[in-house]
Amino acid sequence: MREYALTFVIAAAVTYLLVPLVRRFAIAFGATPPVRDRDVHKEPIPRLGGLAIYGGFAAALLISAQLPHLQNVFVADTWMGLLLAGGLITVIGVIDDRWGMDALSKLAGQTAAAGILVWQGVQLLWLPLPGTQLSLGPWLGAMISILLIVVTINAVNFADGLDGLAAGIVGISAFAFFAYYYVVAVEQGFVRQSYPAMIAIILAGTCVGFLFHNFHPARVFMGDTGAMLLGLLLTSITITVTGQFDANTAREEFNSGLVVFLPVALPLLVIALPLADLVLAVLRRTLAGKSPFAPDRGHLHHRLLDMGHSHMRAVLLMYLWAGIVSFAAVALSVFNSPVIVLTVTALVATCAVGLIVLPRLRRRGLLARKRKEGVKTGPGHDSSSGA
Repeated sequence: MREYALTFVIAAAVTYLLVPLVRRFAIAFGATPPVRDRDVHKEPIPRLGGLAIYGGFAAALLISAQLPHLQNVFVADTWMGLLLAGGLITVIGVIDDRWGMDALSKLAGQTAAAGILVWQGVQLLWLPLPGTQLSLGPWLGAMISILLIVVTINAVNFADGLDGLAAGIVGISAFAFFAYYYVVAVEQGFVRQSYPAMIAIILAGTCVGFLFHNFHPARVFMGDTGAMLLGLLLTSITITVTGQFDANTAREEFNSGLVVFLPVALPLLVIALPLADLVLAVLRRTLAGKSPFAPDRGHLHHRLLDMGHSHMRAVLLMYLWAGIVSFAAVALSVFNSPVIVLTVTALVATCAVGLIVLPRLRRRGLLARKRKEGVKTGPGHDSSSGA
């Protein structure tokens, strides 16, 4: 556990220290675009923060290879695939953040990065089914893997609309992944899960280090450079494990059947809101006769602001949702207790109520205050009269 903690600290520290340098570079490089109509910030803010995230990730990954208890996870070449694919997606993001790219070119670059991961062994080999597991051939597994990677990349990119939102959601997801792979897998004897546990804790560290500069009010944005990189790394964790985690063995070792579904389901559960936002955006734009990639102001975070939530409250509510869903899924897979189910249901209900009630209560409080002030300063009230 100490080596995982050290890896986390290295990732967070390197990312944190690189952000100011990247910020100055982004300003000098001209990656500070003007404010658009759909943006929620008021002043231009430099992008390219993803360069710091990639630097923190690469540094922590390479240092982990020198740690005694983590050296065995570098036997395969999947770590090299992460560095190569991450480097490619980062370059694509830099080009897009500085000069802009059309949707098809960006999609081609995302597909190429996903292809590198698959080429280096990050590939779905099976899918969980009730009572069994479905083995995938090399071609079908490769196509599904690439599709899942590209969809997650764009879902995280869509979520990057408020200060700290994408980094926070992915960071929560990474912590949940680490809890799952460490507690359930490493402690229970699935030693080969050390690799996804290591990648998860490194990803969590980079997100934490970046959030110090990106939480509201943000001083730098990760841009497409960082959002696409986070989506790539997040998906690589869940896909990697399917080549090492046999579902039939897991059913014999654990009481809960959810454990065999979790590697595939967890990232989808954690990014359920951004993923739903992605699907709704595509449908909304297609029905309106626009390109599915045409930007608009109909995303979930925009709607939360329109409901009356402040910038910070909207972000924290989405953090709450991601935390409840991800850690609840982990808890259910480990404990398999009715109490956990009831607790999760109550938390989800509380989160849903908060989305609706808090802005209304705030508006009512403001109206009541205005009425009270109106009574005190109205025409029939003279505070200077001695009568």
